[in-house]
Order: sequence, then structure tokens, then C-alpha cells
Amino acid sequence: MLPFNKTLIIIPTFNEIDNIERMITTLFDMHKGVSLLIIEDGSPDGTADVVKKYQEKFPENLHMIQRTGKLGLGTAYVTGFKWALERDYEFVFEMDCDFSHDPKQVPDLLEAAQTNDLVIGSRYIDGIRIINWPFRRLLLSYLASIYTRFVTGIPVNDTTGGFKCFTRKALQSLNLDNIISKGYIFQLELNYKVWSQGLSVKEVPIIFYERRDGESKMAGGIIFEALFSVLQLRFYKMIGKLNS
Repeated sequence: MLPFNKTLIIIPTFNEIDNIERMITTLFDMHKGVSLLIIEDGSPDGTADVVKKYQEKFPENLHMIQRTGKLGLGTAYVTGFKWALERDYEFVFEMDCDFSHDPKQVPDLLEAAQTNDLVIGSRYIDGIRIINWPFRRLLLSYLASIYTRFVTGIPVNDTTGGFKCFTRKALQSLNLDNIISKGYIFQLELNYKVWSQGLSVKEVPIIFYERRDGESKMAGGIIFEALFSVLQLRFYKMIGKLNS
């Protein structure tokens, strides 16, 4: 049996009133024993109120950290990682609230994490596995992965995917107080730092669905951050300061 009782799923939220109730009930119905940590960035739509309501039903497994304002995806996950390491979780997931990451595939990643340090739900192995993205966005994402692989040398097809499972060992290998990126390139940074220390990274094929409800957290400036952060990461590795 998979160790769901040692597993934490971290989900950052901002204005997810259309998705949060269904996500909570779906995860707990499908995966008995799993824990869920919501990092709530002051949603004005009442997302936090829904979480609080369900905390009464799941007091031991549903947790929430409330922050004021949108402080960035990277800082949300770092907050969640630190919270997890202060407790006895052995497997820690990143996951979106909008059902772009299918809750049914959590066991696929968790099973692979029994023998690997970091497992990435990949949109780009066994073909391109993305549903309902416009061609321009798909092309941009695919080219970004090619660019980051070329610059860093990391043998990962989906370098910026946000559905993944870290082992406790992988998280402990990271200096969480020295994360360069705040946006979506944060995903590459963590992958690169884990891989650079000789830990095992495995990709598992997933199907990625474009969100149907709520609003996207994709913001402008991501392309520029990606271009420069990738070079910065490569430079830090060259001078031996990547994980310092």
C-alpha cells in the first residue's frame, strides 16, 4: 500500500472559490489518509472560509496557512515545505487547485517516489500531453523547456511543470532560504538544485488540463524571469554557489 498517511499535498490558492470545495472533497475521497495544506494568499472571494468549513470535517488532515496578499508561487511553496519539514511527512506534493493536475494521478507520482528523490508529472514525455491550450502558449512552454535544458543540462523534458512529489530527503537537500525565483521558473530551480546534488529525478507522464474555472495565476514577466534566472542558475553552479 502507498504511504498516504505520510504524504502532504500543498496547494497555493488565490480566488479559487470555484474549485476549492471540489478539490478538497475529491482528494480526501480518493486518497484516504493523505494530508492537505492550503497556502491561502488573502483571496477576497471567500476561499479561506470554505477551507475553514471543511477543517471542521477534516480537523487532522486539512491545514491552512493564511497570508496577506499575493506573495508569489515560490514563496507559497517554500512556506509549505518548511511547514512539512517541521512535521513527519515523508512525501510532499506540489499541486494546483484548478484541476489542471488530475487528483487521480497522485498515486502514480507517489509510487515513483518510493524509489526516487523527486518525481515530476511530465507534460512532455510519451508525446505532448496538454488539453485545451492555445497553440501559441503550448509552443512557448515547449520552447522554454528546450531552452532550459540546453542552458542547464538537466535531463528533464518538462522543466517547469508544477505537479510533483518531493521526498523528505530532497527537500532537506535544499536551502529554502536561498531561492532565487518567485514565479514559475521556481519549478526549474528546485529541479535543477535537486538534480545537481546527485539525487534521482524521474518524470511520470501526466495529462495536463487547462483550467475551466477561476482565474489563471500566470502573470506577465515570466518570460523575462525565465531567460535571466536560467542563466543565473547555471552561473551559480559553475562557481559552486548553487545550493549555498
